[in-house]
Amino acid sequence: MTDFRRQTANMITIVDYQMGNLRSVQKGIERVGGQAKISSDPQEIASAEKLILPGVGAFGDAMAEIRRRDLAAPIIDFINSDRPFLGICLGLQLLFDRGYEHGEHQGLGVLAGDVVRFDLPSTYKVPHMGWNTVTKRAAAPILADTPENSHFYFVHSYYVRPADPAIIALECDYGGEFCAMVRKNNLFATQFHPEKSQTNGLNVLKAFHHMNGNREDSQSNAEPATK
Repeated sequence: MTDFRRQTANMITIVDYQMGNLRSVQKGIERVGGQAKISSDPQEIASAEKLILPGVGAFGDAMAEIRRRDLAAPIIDFINSDRPFLGICLGLQLLFDRGYEHGEHQGLGVLAGDVVRFDLPSTYKVPHMGWNTVTKRAAAPILADTPENSHFYFVHSYYVRPADPAIIALECDYGGEFCAMVRKNNLFATQFHPEKSQTNGLNVLKAFHHMNGNREDSQSNAEPATK
């Protein structure tokens, strides 16, 4: 295989629906030796080798923009193909059935569960913003170089409540435990921002960049950890 074909085969596509810090994610991939392109083209998204769905903003607005651009079906089809997928922040939340930000809104429905706002004592500020420690609940290949009790950077007022707790890979404590990352086969999604999380975040992006997409590899690393 020529260098050009090898680079193309390992290209990561970042979904552009006008609600994400796209260039920051792209630069993060480049820093770990990968290549990433930003695209809002449904065909490019459907045919991608690896896909990242970032996001910053309101759940309902994001889903409206994804549907307006005809991106929902390509994203869902990509995930169902079991190619490597990474959701970031809002990109995690959109995978679930519904979100309750300014009303009730239907998500992509890839994962069962909902997205709700923190309901915390006044001593806790919402949004949850800044560095916090995560605890591993299940193994995942993109966490291979992530030590226990690592710190990551969060900015969010809402969090996901998966119907199936077995998909929770990381939890974080902010006035109570919440899901900080999910994994299911070759689907991975984080509430924190790996592109803003310095070395720990770059390790996650590097591991995603190096994934070969074999479902067997993902399943062999998906044994639940003891909680």
